Amino acid sequence: MTTSLRLRRLAAGVAATGLLAGGAALGMSGTAAAAPAPASAATVMSGDHHHKCHWEKGHWEKEWVKGHWVKKPVHHQTWQHGHWVHHHSYKWVYVPGHWEHHWVKAHWECDHR
Repeated sequence: MTTSLRLRRLAAGVAATGLLAGGAALGMSGTAAAAPAPASAATVMSGDHHHKCHWEKGHWEKEWVKGHWVKKPVHHQTWQHGHWVHHHSYKWVYVPGHWEHHWVKAHWECDHR
């Protein structure tokens, strides 16, 4: 009977160790899958084949900005009693619509189908 109890404890210990090792291996595979791909990978297909992703390099992009009001600082000087007096104030100025360039960082672009 003691042999049977020892074998059951040994089997339970081996099973628990196997589950822990399997969980660690599964966790490592998830980490490896989440790691960024090397720069040579131009296109990546995900496991479910519904998403096709490609790497977009950083680039300048034009964006239309519609007309808006901006509060601008204004500096005035006046001559009073032999010296200049400086006045600072703000003025609302309308800026018409215009194109602006802004930097877009490198990123993965995925098509969701």
